[in-house]
Amino acid sequence: MISKDKVKNEILRCGFVPIIRTDNPAAAVQAAGAIRDGGAPLLEITMTVPGALDIIKEIADSFGDTVLVGAGTILDSETARMAILAGAAFIVAPILDVATIRLCHRYSRIIMPGALTPTEILQAWELGADFVKIFPADALGGPAYIKAVKAPLPQVDMIPTGGVDIDTAVDFIRAGAAAVGVGSALIDKQIMAAKAWDRLTEKTEAFLQTISAARQG
Repeated sequence: MISKDKVKNEILRCGFVPIIRTDNPAAAVQAAGAIRDGGAPLLEITMTVPGALDIIKEIADSFGDTVLVGAGTILDSETARMAILAGAAFIVAPILDVATIRLCHRYSRIIMPGALTPTEILQAWELGADFVKIFPADALGGPAYIKAVKAPLPQVDMIPTGGVDIDTAVDFIRAGAAAVGVGSALIDKQIMAAKAWDRLTEKTEAFLQTISAARQG
């Protein structure tokens, strides 16, 4: 089993969580390969993808530790457990669910619960979140909101998700985000429909380069 520290360090190192959300299970696996080829060491498969658990298992088995696959849109501890048993190295939720956090601790998995208000964010952190997913990040001001909340809560590792694109990623990182979660701005419908995997690899490389440059100021 890949250690929890390794997963956390990889998230912090690359600063980027690609999110695969599609109606085509086969395309999800191909997209995962394209993202890996672009240099991203991890990605998230949302539970809204048909057959998500099977896809997580296939990626975990096929890619090994070259890609850390996480499960997203987790709403309860039962689903989290199934995802972990399928091979998920980290769990991402759009909500704050105490039972899910406890379950991830039991299995030594990274947990990123969702929160939005300062009260929710601090509660998630105190309950043992490894990162707090700020969702939807664009709803209350985007990077400006992250910067405002980081002022009183500098100790919290925040990962804004929702409305993040290659331009706003820079602002989120400079605002203090530990990483950003990126879905449709990376894996859009045109890429999936055309199976333009080279384009997805290029976009992954561009995101990684942009985030690295933003960190360097």
